[in-house]
Amino acid sequence: MLAAFSGFRRSTGAARLAAAATASGLMAAGVLSGAGRAEADETPQSQGGATATINGLKTFGEAVIHEDGGDQRVEAGLFEMSVDGGGTLQTYCVDLHNPTQRDAHYQETPWSGTSLGANKDAGKIRWILQHSYPQVNDLAALARQAGAGALTEQDAAAGTQVAIWRYSDGAKVDAVDPQAEKLADYLHKRARGLGEPQASLTLDPPAVSGRPGDLLGPVTVHTNAGTVAVSPPADAATSGVRIIDKTGKAITSAQDGSRLYFRIPADASAGTAQLTVQGSTTVPVGRAFASDSRSQTQVLAGSSESTVSATATATWAAEGAIPELSARKDCARSGVDVIAANKGDKPFTFQLMGAEHTVPAGASRTVTVPLQEDQAYDFTITGPHGYSHRFTGVLDCRTQGTITTRTTRTRNEPSPATVSGGTTAPGTDLATTGGSAITPLIAGVAIGFVVIGGAVLVVLRKREQPGD
Repeated sequence: MLAAFSGFRRSTGAARLAAAATASGLMAAGVLSGAGRAEADETPQSQGGATATINGLKTFGEAVIHEDGGDQRVEAGLFEMSVDGGGTLQTYCVDLHNPTQRDAHYQETPWSGTSLGANKDAGKIRWILQHSYPQVNDLAALARQAGAGALTEQDAAAGTQVAIWRYSDGAKVDAVDPQAEKLADYLHKRARGLGEPQASLTLDPPAVSGRPGDLLGPVTVHTNAGTVAVSPPADAATSGVRIIDKTGKAITSAQDGSRLYFRIPADASAGTAQLTVQGSTTVPVGRAFASDSRSQTQVLAGSSESTVSATATATWAAEGAIPELSARKDCARSGVDVIAANKGDKPFTFQLMGAEHTVPAGASRTVTVPLQEDQAYDFTITGPHGYSHRFTGVLDCRTQGTITTRTTRTRNEPSPATVSGGTTAPGTDLATTGGSAITPLIAGVAIGFVVIGGAVLVVLRKREQPGD
């Protein structure tokens, strides 16, 4: 998010933290079932693609947000992310009132797993990204189109972010620099709806199952990379599990549309295996990036050649139920969809949220776990033959509403009035965007409890006095 926006968001940040803490406790009590954490395979809700760590706001100007509680001047512009395995991403934010956490980790995510999924103007945001900075790096030409005179990189980044906020958050926001404001107005008025871009790399389906001796699959590769490397299970040499095509040829590389199969030895004991596909490509503009720590959602504006990866899991057994589980965030239903299939000859029954669900032999079911916004979830589903799958994450599907709290500065926060555009000063770009705000919040809550406790003692002592 924006460094100067921390105090403005403080009351909302406290509410989100309190709600998340309460929700996490409820989920632990109501959703965890079966095997303990140490025995379960952890499955974050990443569907493949690029994963990255946010570095901070790098190219920015200023904007003014108009709220009922008054106007607030904030930084607005391009963030930078470092891709796991190599590469750099440039992003704008689409979650104005949610803070950015220091060094937050992000995953490439379908629009349906973010606030963009329910936003009828998401396609217009993609249009803005494709028709402005940094995709359009001829700033003189961009300025002429927008009637903006001359644009610096900071102006272009600020104007683009302002136009995006108007569609992503429905915000009343203007760029401070007149040229940046002209660009924002131009982009806002000219934007047209475009479809969601394809993922940089996914495997479909992410889980398969069957009998020993069978070909389990196919798992289809979807990617914009030319080729991707296919890595077999880590224990392939001892387990005998191979990754092949439909002709039986061992597969070590694949491309878009390739179909992969797990070859399971006929005498294999019940078990699981995982294949990994990895490549290098530019991530398509407009892809969403969601964090695993409630850090604000980002949308891709530019990508270097970057590492992308995806995994698929196979499960097999000689008899009985053979569960096949995967999960995905479903913002349209405000929850997480657990997709359970059963390739066995007996029903597969599991507990989830206190309810029992049964998948008949040869059938599949989708169970939606309802969640509150910003709710952390952590549940485990167990099955026969020691099968156990753990799913963890945070539901972050909506942008926040209007905030009326005015800015209050803390010791380490820069003044909003000192922002001048350009490169963020070391140590200030993310220090006040959510990561360091938790400590004073916790301290404030603790002090509040002390005050309340003191008041209760005074009342009790008065009641104990004779004659009262």
